[in-house]
Amino acid sequence: MNMEWNYSIWVIIIYGKRKNKKMKKRILVTGGAGFIGAHLCERLLKENYDVLCVDNFFTGTKDNILHLSNNPHFEVMRHDITFPLYVEVDEIYNLACPASPIFYQFDPVQTIKTSIHGAINMLGLAKRVKAKILQASTSEIYGNPKVHPQLENYWGNVNPIGLRACYDEGKRCAETLFFDYHRQYNVKIKVVRIFNTYGPKMQLNDGRVISNFIIQALQNKPISIYGDGTQTRSFCYVDDMIHGFMQAMNTNETFTGPVNLGNPNELTILELAEKIIKLTNSQSSLEFKSLPSDDPIQRCPDIKLAKEKLNWAPKINLENGLKKTIQYFQTILKNKGTQK
Repeated sequence: MNMEWNYSIWVIIIYGKRKNKKMKKRILVTGGAGFIGAHLCERLLKENYDVLCVDNFFTGTKDNILHLSNNPHFEVMRHDITFPLYVEVDEIYNLACPASPIFYQFDPVQTIKTSIHGAINMLGLAKRVKAKILQASTSEIYGNPKVHPQLENYWGNVNPIGLRACYDEGKRCAETLFFDYHRQYNVKIKVVRIFNTYGPKMQLNDGRVISNFIIQALQNKPISIYGDGTQTRSFCYVDDMIHGFMQAMNTNETFTGPVNLGNPNELTILELAEKIIKLTNSQSSLEFKSLPSDDPIQRCPDIKLAKEKLNWAPKINLENGLKKTIQYFQTILKNKGTQK
């Protein structure tokens, strides 16, 4: 028996074993040490999957996944998905990409490479191993929307050469790639569009509005309001978002998305600041600053499609989610000795 034939037999045997229904599914999570990725890894392990966490640790942190390290069904690989990855998996959650303006604008070329080259590499992997793949897209693909709330069939209003374009346009192109691989190669895809998400494991310095406000409030520093504070947002607690991911991955394969995942309860930035000041019993004042370039005036998802196709809607209200997040940051600041 020649070596080539011998190798082919072993591939068939190994592939057959991987598809054995008695074996755990092996799930790849790119960006698995990030804020949302770490929560997803944790949930997948609780659901009895083998989990391969891949991260280059640019914005992800080992602290987010340290408590999982002793689990025999959890594996971590340092890897940048702008380079090909050769592993054997059954499903892929593609979350890798800096997601806050401070981080994605730090190296905009790398940001857009992560979205586009990363999508090509992960789709190529999915095609090779016949894995189902979910793309974590974003509400940023709608830009500064002229339609409110935002429906999935809205094409958006994005500045293609602005400071945010590396993220916005990168994610838009990634969606294009996902649907082209689906149409051309029959890759099984799911595309979810994430609206503002918050909760434990957010970084102290990620620049997101909820983490900024909570940290400033806990330290009794002025709360930074960009613009006049009348711009609106809606916020989804991370546990609800993870449930949406899994519903999307496990629902009928004929439904590819894109589908909005977020909380449709909208409030102004001023209302958010006042709520956080109250919940933290802070003495913080409000400090108004210039609105950043291309910052959306309104951002709120229409989630009728998620309710219909995924049987999903957020369950954790903003006050309860903020309390959990505040408690997390209190612990972090106390451990760092920075809370006054």
